[in-house]
Amino acid sequence: MSVETIMLESKKWAVVGATDDQDKFGYKIYKKLKDNNYTVYPISVKCKEIDGDKAYKELADLPEKVDVVDFVVNPRIGISIIKQCKDLGIKNVWLQPGTVSEEILQYAKDNEIEAVQACVLVALS
Repeated sequence: MSVETIMLESKKWAVVGATDDQDKFGYKIYKKLKDNNYTVYPISVKCKEIDGDKAYKELADLPEKVDVVDFVVNPRIGISIIKQCKDLGIKNVWLQPGTVSEEILQYAKDNEIEAVQACVLVALS
């Protein structure tokens, strides 16, 4: 079974970079996961609520540990997020197109974090 398949079978996700702007990928990804019966937590520094759900400022604020963290943020922000994943013991990250950097990939490898580089919207279609 591929790493991508294993992650997609994991049902607790956080979307970092979630937004209430329905035209942006941060919203579309959050909504797609939610509509596919995932428990999904929006992580947003700008929004208090997304699609009627409480948004959280950072991963450490979540009420439970998630299986996968989906990155919808610039790689400059992403490096701090992957460090939070390590600190919280989260071993799976999903890197949307445009969120990847060599630094993030190397950090994931060095810290035994699985990193998938793909669009979750395509994967769930």
